[in-house]
Amino acid sequence: MQRPHSPTLRRRRLSAELKRARSNANLTTTQVVKSLKWATGKLSKIETAETQTIKADDLDKMLDLYEINDPAKREALHALARDAKVRGWWSNYKEVFGPQSLPDFEAEASAIRTFESSVIPGLLQTPEYAMAVFEGGRYTGAEEIERRTQARMERREILTRFNPAKFRVVLDEAALRRFMGGREIMAEQMRHLLYMAKLPNVDLQVLPFAAGSHAALVAPFSILEFPDPLDLPIVFVDTATDGLFLEEPEEVEQHTVTYSDVQGSALSTAQSARFITDVLKSLESK
Repeated sequence: MQRPHSPTLRRRRLSAELKRARSNANLTTTQVVKSLKWATGKLSKIETAETQTIKADDLDKMLDLYEINDPAKREALHALARDAKVRGWWSNYKEVFGPQSLPDFEAEASAIRTFESSVIPGLLQTPEYAMAVFEGGRYTGAEEIERRTQARMERREILTRFNPAKFRVVLDEAALRRFMGGREIMAEQMRHLLYMAKLPNVDLQVLPFAAGSHAALVAPFSILEFPDPLDLPIVFVDTATDGLFLEEPEEVEQHTVTYSDVQGSALSTAQSARFITDVLKSLESK
């Protein structure tokens, strides 16, 4: 099966490549629009990745104007345009993820660093635990909760696929202590955490209450990095609605520093595994 990719990232990459090609051709946006006889805003929307689809004919016109004659280069740009139109599995869950979805970026992430303070991160949740989380929110029907749970379970595939994403997690002790759905569900969740922590691409660190004050006494967040240098890292901050994406370099840098600081306050991965094992034993003994 073909590995899922991010249509949004491919569209952004294509836009960056086309903007660079125009600059290398020493052409202004006004000159391009005039030469191609396009509406004023058309080129702007392409270069800012606002246009969902770039027609093959329009792309060829731009490449001709920019004197991109290398067949391999032209085909690579056309491939980006085609990939940008392919919908990912998450498009089937629009009512769950909203218009700009986290899985769109997770699909192509090479590394994800997450700090979570209240619940187990979605990528590490069991189905029963996830369902208990959704049941704790505003009242919704069983069908919607099942739908949300299915969507969350599909997200987990990025950790177990071929060439999986590297996942680094700092998890506040509160997430381990907060009961979701009952003792057996929590025990099974702890077993799943221990299983996932053994994977070579997963590092799990616990931030115990004993650590006291730390750098991440803020909203939980994730930093996503991508293999292509044209795709700059982004930060995702979960909210009560659809979540917030931060892309300005200074915002990403601040969250990167914060993550490094809180990681330094957390237990090592080996100590964390023992900590989670003790939590599991306490759940099994009562």
